[in-house]
Amino acid sequence: MSKDFGQLNVRFMILLVAVLLLAIFVGRSITKLPPLTPAIAVAGIIICLITLVRTDLGLIVLIFSMLLSPEFELAQLPNRAVVVRVDDILLIVVFFTWLAKVAIRKEWGLLKHTPLNLPIALYVAACLLFTGKGIIVGEVSPIASSFYLLKYIEYFMLYFMFSNNIRSQKQMKIFIIAFLITGAIICAYTSTQIGSLSRTTAPFEGPGGEANTLAGYLLLLFGVTAGLFLYNRSPIRGVLLGVLACFIVPSFLFSLSRGGYIGFICMYLTLMILSRRKKLLLISILALATLFGPLILPARVINRVTSTFIPGKEYEVFGGRLALDWSSAQRVEAWKRLFGRWQKRPIFGYGVTGVGLVDNQYARILGEVGAIGFLIFTWLMVTIFRNGLRIFRTIEDDYFKGLTLGFLAGFVGLLVQGLTGNVFIIVRIMGPFWFLAAVIMMLPMIIEEEQVERTK
Repeated sequence: MSKDFGQLNVRFMILLVAVLLLAIFVGRSITKLPPLTPAIAVAGIIICLITLVRTDLGLIVLIFSMLLSPEFELAQLPNRAVVVRVDDILLIVVFFTWLAKVAIRKEWGLLKHTPLNLPIALYVAACLLFTGKGIIVGEVSPIASSFYLLKYIEYFMLYFMFSNNIRSQKQMKIFIIAFLITGAIICAYTSTQIGSLSRTTAPFEGPGGEANTLAGYLLLLFGVTAGLFLYNRSPIRGVLLGVLACFIVPSFLFSLSRGGYIGFICMYLTLMILSRRKKLLLISILALATLFGPLILPARVINRVTSTFIPGKEYEVFGGRLALDWSSAQRVEAWKRLFGRWQKRPIFGYGVTGVGLVDNQYARILGEVGAIGFLIFTWLMVTIFRNGLRIFRTIEDDYFKGLTLGFLAGFVGLLVQGLTGNVFIIVRIMGPFWFLAAVIMMLPMIIEEEQVERTK
């Protein structure tokens, strides 16, 4: 007994010394780190503990953090800074905590089957393989490409995490409420910028801001809000959704994102074409906007649109001449240069970051992962739309029918905006997008499971 007691004392002393040494190390490190770092570490530990107890609570925190988390510079590369956001760290913490729970509770399984699993896996594989090839031949920076690859993979992690933790319609609705509340907070914040800043931008976007990022996020937010409103049967909820939709518009307009404007038009037309509810209302709003829009739109918005065609450089289009401002012309010239480079590596591309910054999502994908990666990405996009449309047409619940419609409309808007920006690699847009995609893709399975449970 005394021997066991002595061994116990030795182990206790070793543990005590280890804890003291750790405390000294952490204490000394904190004094040398930026003030935000200890707070992030503490928040990460708290979120980890919350996720261990209740994964859905960790996911709700993640939904709020997608747009409401600060950023800090991790490294400085030539011509660009590597920026990490707190939500990036929280996502990794929640993801690996969830994996730990899955390892403990093996009966949960690792991945649920969804229509997007295979195209996502193939696209990630293409990015890794073709970027690895670029690194080997010395055409891609290993450090820069690694950071961007992690960004690409991050939102797919989010999709798998949400799709594997959604277990009921009630849980879905709680997640959507968190998404809408976050959107309302963002709109309240950006509305204070109107008149004081040249363009509205989301919180914690750095000195220059990212107005196009905000426009893409608001496109998706407006689509979901409008879809829920069109299929809503509750008067109180209808008023709240209508107010939120109206609240979004000024912040979106003053983002001055021309690609966002075109995306909004296509998003709205998708709502009008697919909706079987309040179609007359949608047509009336469109007619009024067409007739009176030039009279009531802010001058800055009108100037932003008309400035696109101020002669800077002319291009021949279908036998005619099209004049573009210098900003738009520079994008066209960048696309032309990229296509010239792509023709030298048409199959595999140059790897992630191998073609530099290009303000066109599809041209960038073509240059980075070649024709093979582009076809896989196209397959992924078509699969999302086809399954979303099927779910919208077959689902009977009005709430989720409206949610699916709004997601589809926002998706179309983002596809169009992708012609003038890298929409599908921006985490602040893709975080909400892939969260919503997970909810939509899981809807049939969850509804079927709950129906089976009720019949038992």
